[in-house]
Amino acid sequence: MTATTPHHAGHRDVYTHGHHESVLRSHTWRTVENSAAYLVPHLREGLDILDLGSGPGTITVDLARRVSPGRVIGVDASSEIVAQANGLAASSAVGNVEFRVGDAYALDFDDDTFDVVHAHQTLQHLQHPVDALRELRRVLRPGGVLAVRDVDYGGVLTAPASDALTRWLELYHAVHAWNGGEPDAGRRLKAWVRDAGFTDVTASGSVWVFASDAEREWWGQSWASRATESQFAVHAIESGHSNAAELRRIADGWLAWAADADGWMLMPHAEIIARG
Repeated sequence: MTATTPHHAGHRDVYTHGHHESVLRSHTWRTVENSAAYLVPHLREGLDILDLGSGPGTITVDLARRVSPGRVIGVDASSEIVAQANGLAASSAVGNVEFRVGDAYALDFDDDTFDVVHAHQTLQHLQHPVDALRELRRVLRPGGVLAVRDVDYGGVLTAPASDALTRWLELYHAVHAWNGGEPDAGRRLKAWVRDAGFTDVTASGSVWVFASDAEREWWGQSWASRATESQFAVHAIESGHSNAAELRRIADGWLAWAADADGWMLMPHAEIIARG
């Protein structure tokens, strides 16, 4: 998800990860099953869905398959990613989904347009998440469902102990906050949703775990590349929080973790279903 927003142009609201290949590769792993299972009981054929911060579109396309012939619209601030997502929709032969460039704070939709509004790993990147949630509430039909899910980096657990990955987590918090986001968004979701005016709020949680050889190789290689080649690396240096030598040590730490048969990582996520 890219979070640059004209409505709040005085603030950074910058997507910490950027769109390096390593980032996009990790995003294309996401499906409704592994990233929005809490929403499944509320899905049915014919629903109209807005997916805010849709990124490469894998979750969005999966949602479209599940609610056809209902329409699904993915919105992201990056025209490059929107084009890629529309390509995915076309290659997947899913005709009831489209992707548009848009502003999280000023959506180009009438009031009461959608039955479900969904945002996965999006609110954490916004400096004004409550304002975005109010905008989602505006376009949600009466009785419709808000579904939001965000990680909480303050709860990430890693084994074995690693100075490099401990430093990575410290640095990630610093860079994410410098970009205007909230890396510990998960624990704040319920309060944000209530502050936005939703009254019927159900909170839950789930985790991603990377433990098998294949999972560690994929996730470790992804973050080793991000640490030195992605916008995260650029932001870490630009903000003064790190330097190239330290980022190389962090990348090596990710590769060592990936190669360790005892390696294990857990990432907790908060989930909210809300109405009203």
